[in-house]
Amino acid sequence: MRTTQAMRPGARTLRGVTVAAFAYAAAAPARAAEAGDPRLGVALPAWIALPFLGLLLSIALLPLLAERFWQRHYPKVAAGWAFVFAIPFLAAYGSPALHAIGQTAFADYLPFVLLLGSLYLIGGGVHIRGTLRGSPPLNAMILLVGTGLASWIGTTGATVLLIRPLLRANRRRRYRAHTVVFFIFLVANIGGALTPLGDPPLFLGFLHGVPFFWTLRLWRETAFVVACLVAAYLAVDTWHWRREEADVREDPEGPREAIRIEGWHNLAFLGGVLAAVILSGSWNPGSVSILGVQRGIAGLVRDGVLLLMAAGSWLTTSPRLRERNDHAWEPIREVAILFAGVFVTMIPVLAMLNIGELGALGFIIRAVHTPAALFWATGGLSSLLDNAPTFLTSLSTALGRLQSGLPEHEGVLRLIGEKPEVLRAIATGAVYMGANTYIGNAPNFLAKSIAENAGVRMPSFFGYIVRYTLPFLVPVFALATWVFFV
Repeated sequence: MRTTQAMRPGARTLRGVTVAAFAYAAAAPARAAEAGDPRLGVALPAWIALPFLGLLLSIALLPLLAERFWQRHYPKVAAGWAFVFAIPFLAAYGSPALHAIGQTAFADYLPFVLLLGSLYLIGGGVHIRGTLRGSPPLNAMILLVGTGLASWIGTTGATVLLIRPLLRANRRRRYRAHTVVFFIFLVANIGGALTPLGDPPLFLGFLHGVPFFWTLRLWRETAFVVACLVAAYLAVDTWHWRREEADVREDPEGPREAIRIEGWHNLAFLGGVLAAVILSGSWNPGSVSILGVQRGIAGLVRDGVLLLMAAGSWLTTSPRLRERNDHAWEPIREVAILFAGVFVTMIPVLAMLNIGELGALGFIIRAVHTPAALFWATGGLSSLLDNAPTFLTSLSTALGRLQSGLPEHEGVLRLIGEKPEVLRAIATGAVYMGANTYIGNAPNFLAKSIAENAGVRMPSFFGYIVRYTLPFLVPVFALATWVFFV
């Protein structure tokens, strides 16, 4: 009862904000829509992006400032911001607004969550066991393997698969936090840059017209950044290794268990996910209308295959094996709920950016136009917000500036043909700089949580930035900017 009473002021505030937003939205924007302009981006005012910014700031700050409240009420926070936007949006624009929300739900959000969920479930069914000794060369090898896998089984799948073997290998070591941080850098973020399976931003780009294999062209940038960070990790870990006790550095006595993989059949399900995503990008049998929303048949087949692969993994994998991996539903549940709010509230932002300099956010398009600026602008927002919606926002900004007025898929293909360096900067900025903070990418917090449960003292939010992002990531990204985008 106390909780219910405590929430009443918040509920009244939410209702008040909603009413005020409705009153304001029903004025000038509605008149613009009634004037016959079908492009919502022209009619929308800049302030309508506030719910989007409010939700992203809530995701960034509430876990730090009000952790217990956030853990209990984050679904209400996400729903609250979504309704603050959606109610006046629907009231002001009617059918076009309903179509925009439906298009986002069925064409963007649902495929996004199905891919993340299937990779998370299937990856949680593979367990690596055996005796591992966490020396610098072995740790670096695990980081490299995870980095290579991330583009093919997703940063979430690679994180779930390899974080626990890495922690077991280093369980006798005193200094372990830096290893987890570099794991977040490489496996949970940068390693996912080469395919749409790797990281959510690239999958959203794939859904919006970027060819599946185009991202393989990012191999030079990725190899450069990975090489720099692995070299830095080896130097740091070697220094910490020399500070460890002598008995930790020596080979432990006793029986050694050979390395083996349990649940290996789940790799076949991962192959099914890969094949389904590739097929959906190369096969075009037409489209169908679902509740007024056009969906490609190939995309529907892909989504169905993802569900089948996930169900097959769940039914054929021993529950005891998932228990060994500490499998839990809460991480993917949190991602699904929060991104539902993010996808809804970012509708007006994308609409205004897509329309180019004619929209209320035209000042952004005029300010950010060089590849280097796009790399850092996209990356900076990815660090503090989330790299998936940030990627779409930057892509829409580029299309609005360079391909304004064209259908989205046609604009993306023309952008690739005429200004490929722009898309390269956006894609790498979103994927790479998601590593700058714990909140830049969903697997970051997942790896942190698993490590803390294993007894690793991880740095705080700002400690992570000061001790690792600023001295390691920022110089490497600055060097990559000079080599590739200047």
